Amino acid sequence: MTMNYAELAQIINMNSHTRNKAGVDENAAVFNQWMSELGYQIETHRREHIGNHVHYISAKSDGRKVLLLGHLDTVFPPNTFTAFSEDDEWVYGPGVCDMKGGNYVALQALRNVKASQGDIRNIDMLLVSDEETGSDDSKALTAELVKHYDACLVFEAAGPDNNVVIARKGIATFHIELTGKGAHAGNHYADGINANLAAAHMLIALTSLTNLAKGSTVNAGKMHGGIGANTISPSATLTVEARFTQADERERLLAGFAEIVNNPAVEGIVVNVTGGLQRDVMQPSAAQQALIHEIEGLLGESLNLEHRGGVSDANVASAAGVPTLDGFGPYGDGDHTVHERASKASFVRRINEVSLILAAFNGK
Repeated sequence: MTMNYAELAQIINMNSHTRNKAGVDENAAVFNQWMSELGYQIETHRREHIGNHVHYISAKSDGRKVLLLGHLDTVFPPNTFTAFSEDDEWVYGPGVCDMKGGNYVALQALRNVKASQGDIRNIDMLLVSDEETGSDDSKALTAELVKHYDACLVFEAAGPDNNVVIARKGIATFHIELTGKGAHAGNHYADGINANLAAAHMLIALTSLTNLAKGSTVNAGKMHGGIGANTISPSATLTVEARFTQADERERLLAGFAEIVNNPAVEGIVVNVTGGLQRDVMQPSAAQQALIHEIEGLLGESLNLEHRGGVSDANVASAAGVPTLDGFGPYGDGDHTVHERASKASFVRRINEVSLILAAFNGK
């Protein structure tokens, strides 16, 4: 199979930074044209300040229903990293692997199914607009829609050995504000309530929730507080992230977090917390294993399986109880940097594999 990358270049050259609504919607408009040519009905979930989410709906018949899941947005603001290029082995540009390239793999596979079988049934696609900023708006939509499907394939980038992702850590992020009482550190030390001291105790206590053996981490990645060395700090802030690989660890971390922030080590401190669970854990399951076994039978070879620490919308689909596999995009590296690239050989391989998978599921 040979590929002409002109179509991919067309969408790569569009800036679709998450906050660039016009650019994200322009990307969607191109996909709308491509998908309508395959017979899809288009359901647009319009948003005022971010790009629209788009659900492509195929004809339906008896049999299992499959959702293909991707995102339209990229991380690069306008006038930063914008241009597509290629050489003999790689394509370069914003989104070639994360994840306009993955969306294009799905499109080409669907085209192959249409060409070989005449129509497409029971295979839908959802492209959301805000994955790179945490899917704050789209995750509720994804969680609701995916419940109507029997399997979900996600098109984030493959691993270096053509890996398929079967597990991703869950993530919770919190912003903690601590309010104390300022005082002169020389003349009125005992009158102050030191927010910095409370934040320091809290940081250590939260970090101690980490359990590396179980893949659970707590990181206070940012802290700020105080006025100067001669002033008891009246306020401080912490930004804290927790990641976990198991549902019981999620519960332990969230309960431990609540216990610590509700009981600051310095008397008189007032604590305000915003944030919470961003994406739940993606865990292997028996239903997922059955899907893997079926796909391996279709491909005639074993899949290389991978656990990843980073999150994606696969977390959302999996947490909704639907057997989910991720990493069906091309292999690439340098994502989220100006060195982002994707392997041409991987594009060809992934399109062939996904074509075989979807052909077997089409209307079945």
